[in-house]
Amino acid sequence: MREPSILEKWEISEEKLTDLVDKNPSLRGMILGYVAEDKFHELFLEDERVKEVSKDDDHDRKKKGDRTFIYKGKKFTVEVKSLQTAMCKKNEDGTYSGKAQVDGSDRRIVKFPDDSELNTTLLLKGEFDLLAVNCFAFGEGWKFAFAKNSDLPTSTFKKYTEEQRKQLIASLIPVTWPPKPPFSDDPFHLLDEMIAAPEEEPVIEESSELKEVKEDIDVVRVKS
Repeated sequence: MREPSILEKWEISEEKLTDLVDKNPSLRGMILGYVAEDKFHELFLEDERVKEVSKDDDHDRKKKGDRTFIYKGKKFTVEVKSLQTAMCKKNEDGTYSGKAQVDGSDRRIVKFPDDSELNTTLLLKGEFDLLAVNCFAFGEGWKFAFAKNSDLPTSTFKKYTEEQRKQLIASLIPVTWPPKPPFSDDPFHLLDEMIAAPEEEPVIEESSELKEVKEDIDVVRVKS
């Protein structure tokens, strides 16, 4: 006997669920994010060249990522993010442009080499290896744009220290389709580049002292 579908369990129709998703951007974004992770796995991580795929422990701050895998004997982590639908547009030449939101869901205190601390959701240089941006919003259909962590633009926020701006990845990153550098539609080419030229480990510390923070803006503390 088959298990009832989620529609049957919730006693709603396919049309009703579609209407709810269409009318609630936050619900749509959450569902699309989980589906994107699954589609990324299906399209790329089931490749015979990829081994030992796993989902990282959310409490491991040393190497953050949605998926971890082995490629040619080296361990990699990937962050899967989605485009901001409201920022996507189709250009006159048939190409697409938009922006991906690239930050974390939880705040934590980050300690930098200049002895400053920052309470932030922004992701860090070296915190993961590869960014995969779900580009479903570009004309629909499942496709991804990939970039190396080391090639991603950093924050330009003036209230950050110079060291913080160097280490913090920008929260909104421009993406196009077809992809333009630093993005590519071929993750394996980028993985090969990272194997050929290994990147340095980050010299940043993260603290889990605060599990929940109410501030709406990043809090900067510079020790004197």
